[in-house]
Amino acid sequence: MSAREEILARIARAVAGAEDVEIPRGYRTTAVTDDLVGLFAERVDDYRAVVHVLPAAEVPAKVAECAAGRRVIVPDGFGLPGHDGRDALHAAGALPITDITDDLHTADGVVTGCAVGIALTGTIVLDHGPGQGTRAQTLVPDYHLCVVRAEQIVSSVPEAIAKLDPSRPLTWISGPSATSDIELNRVEGVHGPRTLEVIIST
Repeated sequence: MSAREEILARIARAVAGAEDVEIPRGYRTTAVTDDLVGLFAERVDDYRAVVHVLPAAEVPAKVAECAAGRRVIVPDGFGLPGHDGRDALHAAGALPITDITDDLHTADGVVTGCAVGIALTGTIVLDHGPGQGTRAQTLVPDYHLCVVRAEQIVSSVPEAIAKLDPSRPLTWISGPSATSDIELNRVEGVHGPRTLEVIIST
């Protein structure tokens, strides 16, 4: 008998004949806040991301300004109110990459939408649907510009999970990629984009 089997057998003997106990699971599923957008922006900022809260009409110009001069991946399906995403970026001097087969590792950044934003944790979730690109497109480039619509923001993780399809590839982003060594020296850009810039469209 292996050590694992022995331990499991001892546990089974210890609980043999014990009554089943119903465990109440009254988990909190929502966070009470009067300002989801404000809380989300505050928490995203806490992660050292760059945050802009703008009326929807001003978002295309801000996206173009942020991406100007960069070689950016623009996933299929990415669009802005009243604009084709790639046209707006071209007009601002950005260099949108549409065929990234050979350009993934030379891109300066990626511009995406998202599936949901979580106010309590400042987390952005991508399900890699239209306008969100593939996982590689959002993890390999050094810069990620993400547009989050106000109506996509929920208060809590349980609310976000209820909106997401678990069969899709989900990427959860809480600030720029970062890690720390044993001496707590922070290093950014190790596992994903070094810079995260978020535009919240109201």
